[in-house]
Amino acid sequence: MFPWPFRENKRKNLLETSKEMESFEFSTELVPGLPNELGLECLTRLPYTAHRLASGVCHRWRDFFQSPDFHYHRKKLGYTQKVACLVQAFSGGTVNGPKRPGELPSYGISVFESLNRGWYRLPPVPKYPNGLPLFCQLASCEEKLVVMGGWNPVSYDPVADVFIYDFTTQQWRQGKDMPSKRSFFAIGACSGRVYIAGGHDENKNALRTAWVYDLRKDEWDQLGELSKERDECEGVVIGEDEFWVVSGYGTERQGQFDGSADVYEFKSGEWRVAEGIWEPGQCPRSSVGIGKGGKLMNWAELNTAVRVGARGIMLGGRVLVTGSEYQGGPHGFYMVEVKEGQIGKLEKINVPDEFSGFVQSGCFVEI
Repeated sequence: MFPWPFRENKRKNLLETSKEMESFEFSTELVPGLPNELGLECLTRLPYTAHRLASGVCHRWRDFFQSPDFHYHRKKLGYTQKVACLVQAFSGGTVNGPKRPGELPSYGISVFESLNRGWYRLPPVPKYPNGLPLFCQLASCEEKLVVMGGWNPVSYDPVADVFIYDFTTQQWRQGKDMPSKRSFFAIGACSGRVYIAGGHDENKNALRTAWVYDLRKDEWDQLGELSKERDECEGVVIGEDEFWVVSGYGTERQGQFDGSADVYEFKSGEWRVAEGIWEPGQCPRSSVGIGKGGKLMNWAELNTAVRVGARGIMLGGRVLVTGSEYQGGPHGFYMVEVKEGQIGKLEKINVPDEFSGFVQSGCFVEI
């Protein structure tokens, strides 16, 4: 049994939630035979893997489970779960068998559930059944996964595609294309919006433009320009306050990674520059983390076991860290505890062979 104060707080939150969800205008009980307060509690407790099946019970349940308010209230009551979504090389090279020598591997999206250490793979994007666009970028908002950009896996031409995966319906849909084709750009998400900046265009020219995508409206708006060109930069959202575009380099400075960042403040809508926040010359791609005191850190410096190709995905108080000890070495998977900005020791986790491939990038999704 939970202690009385905990139960009372839960009841208080549930009552507030029940009142806020009155916008659904339930004419009868949400669950027949139960008061709406208890019906709401029952449905809110359902694991996310059951939402698609539950959505098929009736139109009202479908609207309920697919409402953004439902995700908000699950989060408020502490019933959401953070999972890691990884752009990962298929074991064996491709969906349909091994690749020929010299061919790039095919990639899909693997999902890691930290609570039960379970793994599964999302269905392929219908437009690309044999593998995702190479070097595509991931972001998440409102319990949906957003995939943007990359290279066509057959022609290697840059694409402006946007795809959204809904964990409730377990289906993909295509969003409005990015305003222009770009590769190796920074990406981050907050409050139903996805922010992108930098990267390079089809002619390999580094970019300083930035845009924001509104998931609900399926619309793009420009955010102005960065202080400088930033190719191969990394995006980090800190709290619900700022979008950081870390490091990168200009067209005439190929591979000379900068030590600064452009920071977009959500409230003011203004950009500012933060100097000296990254080690000059180090690639930031997928390896930027947030350490003690809110300062940026490099996951590759956490341990020699992940010093090559390090990736870090925040999952609440823990982080999924992947990487190799040396170039071409086996890919390792680890969990690390984070308490008040203090980073703990690596805990190696066992991964099924089909999910042991190289991780190109990733993000967490709160479902």
